[in-house]
Amino acid sequence: MPVPSMERIHRSLPAGPELAEAQDEGRQDILQLERKNPFLAALGDRVRALRARRGMTRKATALAADVSERHLANLEYGVGNASILVLLQVSGALQCSLGELIGDVTTSSPEWLLIRELLEQRDDATLQRVRIAIGEMLGTGGGNAAHSSRVALIGLRGAGKSTLGQMLADDLGFPFVELSREIEKFAGCSVSEIQALYGVNAYRRYERRALEEAIQIYPEAVIATPGGLVSDPATFNQLLAHCTTVWLQADPEDHMRRVTAQGDLRPMAASKEAMEDLKGILAGRAAFYSKAQLRLDTSDQPLEPTFAALRAMVRKLLQLPA
Repeated sequence: MPVPSMERIHRSLPAGPELAEAQDEGRQDILQLERKNPFLAALGDRVRALRARRGMTRKATALAADVSERHLANLEYGVGNASILVLLQVSGALQCSLGELIGDVTTSSPEWLLIRELLEQRDDATLQRVRIAIGEMLGTGGGNAAHSSRVALIGLRGAGKSTLGQMLADDLGFPFVELSREIEKFAGCSVSEIQALYGVNAYRRYERRALEEAIQIYPEAVIATPGGLVSDPATFNQLLAHCTTVWLQADPEDHMRRVTAQGDLRPMAASKEAMEDLKGILAGRAAFYSKAQLRLDTSDQPLEPTFAALRAMVRKLLQLPA
């Protein structure tokens, strides 16, 4: 619930001899609300992290969750004691379970608890090996495909995926697949229209379907992926299992400059804190992008040398002539 202002509390106070006592209670209420509860503070941190991972501004998240932006801000700052129904709405907007939002998704069954106990305190390298082994056991993949001739470029919008992807496809003699265009074909409308008309969850379903079809159709291809694809673990697992992945990195300033030059600030449109939003998105997704087999920094580099570096590393990994 939003933090009440002192003025609002004063307007609700009774007149007469009880006024002084009520005023003191009102001041105590504000102090209690401002003194962050550790659980609420951690909940706010998770909401912000999930929102950054999804690449959503606070305004867009509030709209998708059908709550006020002020209410969401209070929740993120750890001073909003939201009802369970509001948390359900927020978790729906962020495409996560309520368990993940409140911080305990692994308590739904004894097996989950036993598995969690085995994995607690393990380092990232061990967890990665376990994830790959589980994927192989279940037949769903999850590890990086060894020398796959499907080369997928990942990274935030403005990293150079479309330009460098087309150049790499031409060089290798592979088809070039821009996944955003394939998503639009499935939906029959633009990406922005999909999200406006049907919501982010529908967009993610189209995205997964487009990737599945690309994997089925093309044994060899260069695929430029949408920046937010890593936000959906199932889709990202598919990508890692069936493609050679390359993370195209760039500094926030380069991302912003390139996106602005393209005339599109999505997903930071209409945000006064666009650069801070962009940095938050990069921070939220960096750990996922880093799962790629290769990475290339495209910041402050001319196009030709950048492409030469990409060409060399991909050809080396695929064991193709230089």
